[in-house]
Amino acid sequence: MRYALMVGCLAAWAATAEAALRTEPVEYRHGETVLEGYLAYDDAAAAPRPGVLVVHEWMGLGPYAKRRAEQLAQLGYVAFAADMYGKGVRAKDHDEAAKLSGVYRNDRQLMRGRILAALEVLQRSDRVDPSRLAAIGYCFGGMTVLELARSGAEIAGVVSVHGGLDTPHTEDAKRITARVLVLHGADDRFVTQDQVAAFEREMQGAGVSYRVIQYPGAVHSFTVREAGDDPSKGMAYNQAADEQSWQAMTGFLFDVLRMSELSHIG
Repeated sequence: MRYALMVGCLAAWAATAEAALRTEPVEYRHGETVLEGYLAYDDAAAAPRPGVLVVHEWMGLGPYAKRRAEQLAQLGYVAFAADMYGKGVRAKDHDEAAKLSGVYRNDRQLMRGRILAALEVLQRSDRVDPSRLAAIGYCFGGMTVLELARSGAEIAGVVSVHGGLDTPHTEDAKRITARVLVLHGADDRFVTQDQVAAFEREMQGAGVSYRVIQYPGAVHSFTVREAGDDPSKGMAYNQAADEQSWQAMTGFLFDVLRMSELSHIG
């Protein structure tokens, strides 16, 4: 019954929001670095809505993360796709992406500061209820939202989708107040089962409310169509895992952001 109610509400919100979807670039700063994120929302909603931060994969903020933000806006959220690298800074290929993302992977305090700047943009929006915030991230973005949680940020939940799980600061897990969901490809060669096990020990040791869901046959980047269809390359799209992980994520967001308390948009 509860699941049917959730699906019905989401369908109704989606139908209403589709015709009123609005998007806009948002320039902001982290220190001296100029950044440009992407805000998506339903302009028919009169009251402040729950906000969801979306963090891009290692290529930088592009069509993929923007599309996910739009999908969330169609479900009734205000979604803000963050820019981790800087306005106009995008990787041309995987080698450049590794270098760009490596800066933040090797400096988790910089990573946390950069994503906290994006969270502040979402918090300050007059369209957003700042008491109802969550963050989702893909690949590099998954690692980023987990670091956001480890920073002690006051958010209801974070979702990592085929994201990095390791951290040099495992002691900070005790600062996590958010609920945590990890959606992982069971055959991912880049984020191994040893890393999954270590992450679970970290969460359990800190008493974090978390869940890990693994998708058999899925490798890294399983939600990204542009990753191709050859799992032997280590990165490949998997339609079943993509669809199932989206359902798991939206159900999680519905719960942690208390969407059942909002009977309609407006």
